[in-house]
Amino acid sequence: MEPAFLNHLNEVQKVAVLQSEGPVMVLAGAGSGKTRVLTYRVAFLLSQGVEPYNIMALTFTNKAAREMKDRIISLVGDQKSRSVWMGTFHSVFAKILRFECEKIGYPNNFTIYDTDDSKSVLKAIVKEYQFDDKAYSPGFLLNRISSAKMNLIDPDMYLQDPEIQYADKSANKPLVGQIYKEYWKRCRRSDAMDFDDILYNTDLLFRDFPEILLKYQNRFHYILVDEYQDTNYAQYLIIRRLAALRQNICVVGDDAQSIYAFRGANIQNILNFSKDYPDHKIFKLEQNYRSTKNIVDAANSVIVNNKSRLHKEVWTENDVGEQISLFKSSNDAEEALMIANSIFHSRMTYQMNNSDFAILYRTNAQSRALEEAMRKLNIPYRVYGGISFYKRKEVKDMLGYFRLVVNPADNEAFFRVINYPTRGIGNTTINKLSLLATQYEKPIWDIVENLDKIPNDFNSGIRRRIGDFYTLIKNFQLIEEKTPAYELAKKIAAASGMMKALFEDKTPEGVSRYENLEAVLNGVKMYEDDFATENEGAAARLVDFMLNVALLTDMDEKDDENDKDRVSLMTIHAAKGLEFPFVYIGGLEENLFPNSMSVNSRAELEEERRLFYVAITRAMKKLTLSFAEMRYKWGEMNFCEPSRFIDEIDGKFVDIPRKFVQKSVAANTFNPLDKKEKTGNVFAKKQISNSAPPPTKDKNFLPGELAKISDIAEGVRVEHARFGHGTVVKVEGEGPNIKASVEFDGFGVKQLVLRFARLKLSDK
Repeated sequence: MEPAFLNHLNEVQKVAVLQSEGPVMVLAGAGSGKTRVLTYRVAFLLSQGVEPYNIMALTFTNKAAREMKDRIISLVGDQKSRSVWMGTFHSVFAKILRFECEKIGYPNNFTIYDTDDSKSVLKAIVKEYQFDDKAYSPGFLLNRISSAKMNLIDPDMYLQDPEIQYADKSANKPLVGQIYKEYWKRCRRSDAMDFDDILYNTDLLFRDFPEILLKYQNRFHYILVDEYQDTNYAQYLIIRRLAALRQNICVVGDDAQSIYAFRGANIQNILNFSKDYPDHKIFKLEQNYRSTKNIVDAANSVIVNNKSRLHKEVWTENDVGEQISLFKSSNDAEEALMIANSIFHSRMTYQMNNSDFAILYRTNAQSRALEEAMRKLNIPYRVYGGISFYKRKEVKDMLGYFRLVVNPADNEAFFRVINYPTRGIGNTTINKLSLLATQYEKPIWDIVENLDKIPNDFNSGIRRRIGDFYTLIKNFQLIEEKTPAYELAKKIAAASGMMKALFEDKTPEGVSRYENLEAVLNGVKMYEDDFATENEGAAARLVDFMLNVALLTDMDEKDDENDKDRVSLMTIHAAKGLEFPFVYIGGLEENLFPNSMSVNSRAELEEERRLFYVAITRAMKKLTLSFAEMRYKWGEMNFCEPSRFIDEIDGKFVDIPRKFVQKSVAANTFNPLDKKEKTGNVFAKKQISNSAPPPTKDKNFLPGELAKISDIAEGVRVEHARFGHGTVVKVEGEGPNIKASVEFDGFGVKQLVLRFARLKLSDK
C-alpha cells in the first residue's frame, strides 16, 4: 500500500519516487520540485522498511541537507530518519575518512584546512623559496592545485605529465609543480586535509583498499545525488564505485543549470549517465511551479540555443504574468540608479518587502555602483559573498585554539594563536621555530615539545614563554577525549586569555568581537544539543564540532533575524537554488555577460548561456534585464554592445518602453519596432537589403556623422571609436545580422556587426 504522503506529488514526481530499484535519472527543470522528489524518495524507502543507515543522500550544501532531513522527519518521523547518511559530499566523505583514514596514513583527528589556511601555507612556501609572489599568488596556486586534485592528479603525476608542464611553462609559471609538492608535504606533516583532499583521499581509500569499498557498498544500498550536473571527476568516480554493486543510484539534476565548470564541474557526468548505466530509467520534471509563463518561455527560448543538452520542454500552469522589462542606460552609474528607482517604486506599488527583490550580476565588481545607488535611495541591502561569520578574525582565532587542541600537528593553527593574546613570542621566534620544523621535517608542535633536546639559540625568557603556551594547550589535549565540547570550549576561551582581552575592549568594534566570541560558544552548545539528539544522548567532543564547522559554507549560515528585510545583491553563481518575486539582471553586455574570458569555444559560451538561464529562472513574478551603453574599465569609459543573450529571447516576451529608446546615436544600434511589429527577436528590425547601391558624393555626407546601416558599402571610408579609420571591404548578411569587414589603418581587417559598430563616416 502506498503511503498517503505520495498524494502530495504530481504524477511524474510520484512515478520517479516509486521507481526505487536500479539506476534512475530525474531530469528536473528549474522550479520543478526536484528536491521534493529526493526528499519523498528517501521517505518512501524508509516507509518500505529500508534501514536509514543503508541510505546515502548527497547534496552540495549543508543547508539543503538540513531542509531535506527536516522534511523527511515530518513525513515519516524522527526515529526512522535519524541515521540516514545525508549531507554534502565533503561532510559524508569526511565522516568515512574519520573512520578509515589511518589506512592512508592520517590520524582520525586530522584538521580540515579552509581556503585561508591553504593560501597561508602557499604564501609561506613562496616566501621561503624566494619565488616571485606576483607570478605565484596564493589564489592562482590554490586554484591550480585544486584543479589537479579534482582530477585525481597528485604532485608526482603533475610533475611527470608533459602537457601540464608545457602549459605551466607557456604561462611563465614553471614552478607550480614544485610548489604543489611542497604544499602536499606540509599538509601531510600537519595531519591536515584541504577540501579537495577529502575527495581525493576518499577515492584513494576506495581504489587501494577493495575491502573498504566493499564494506561501504554493502552499507549503502541506495545512493541519491542532488545537483548531479555540478559533480566533478572525483565525485563522479567515488559515486560510481559505491553504486557499482547494487546500482540503486538516483541522480537528480538539470544540465541547463550546469554553471560550475570553473570549480571543476563536468557537465558530461549528467550527459553520459545513460552510457554509464545502460539499464537506467529517466523521468523528466518539466512543470515549473516557480515562475510566470512569460519567464518560463523566455528561458526556454534562450537555452534551446545550446547544442550540448538533454531535451526537455519546461512549462507552467502559472499565470502569463508581465512581460520582461528591458532597461537601457548610458553608463553603469545610471544603470544602477535606474534599477534602484525601479525597486523603490515597485516596492511601493505592489506593497512588497525589500527581501522580495534581488539584483544579479556576472562579476562581483558590479556591486559597487549598485551599492552606491541603493544607499542614495536609503534602500537596505545585503551583498552576498562578504565576510562570513566563520572568517572573522576573532572567530578564526578562537577556532584556532580549538584546532590546536584537537590536532597539535596543525601548523596553521599554531601560527595563528601562539602570540594571541600577546604573550611575548614575536615573529623572530616563530620564524626560528618554523625553520627548525622544516629542517627536521616535523610539525612545529613536535619541535616545541622537544625544545630542550634540539640545538637552538632561544634565551631562557623565550623558552619559558613557549613552555607556558605548550603546557596550556597540552592540558586541554589531555582532557579533550573525556570532556563535552561546550565545557571544554568555555575553558579554552577563558584560559587562553581571549575572553578577557575582548571583554576589556569597550569600543563598538570590541563589543562586537566579544559578542562574536559568545556566538561561537553558543554554536558549540547548539551543536552539542543536536548531536545528543541524533546520537541517543551521546556527548559531542570538540573534534566533532570542528569537523562540522570546517565543512560549513557561507550559504549554510543562518540569517540574522533582524537583518532579513533587505534587497539581495549577488553574483548569478551565488543565486543558484534561490528564488525571488522580483529579479534584476544587470550588465547584459558583450564581454561582460557573456564574459570575455568565456567566448573562446562553444563549450565556454554554452556555460555562459546556462548561467543566463539560471539567472532568468530565479524570477517568480517579474524579471528586468539591463545593459549600459558605456562602462568604466580600468579607469577608461568604454563603449558596450548589448549582450547576444538579449537577442536570443523571443521578442514577444519582452517589453521595451519607448522612453528608453533614444532617437540619436542609439537609434542606429538599438531600434526595436513597435509592439505590433515585434514578433520575434528583441532587436528585430524590418529586413534591410545589403544590395542597396553604394553611396555617392551627391548625398552630402558629413564626415564624423554616425553612419546609417544602408550607408555602409564596399569602398566607403569609416571611423571606429577603437580602431580608428578604415575602408569597408565587404558587407554581408541581412536584417539585424548585417556585418561589415573593415580594413583599419594599422589594425588590419575586423568584422563588425553594424547595429553595434557605431561607425562614423570618414573623409580621411
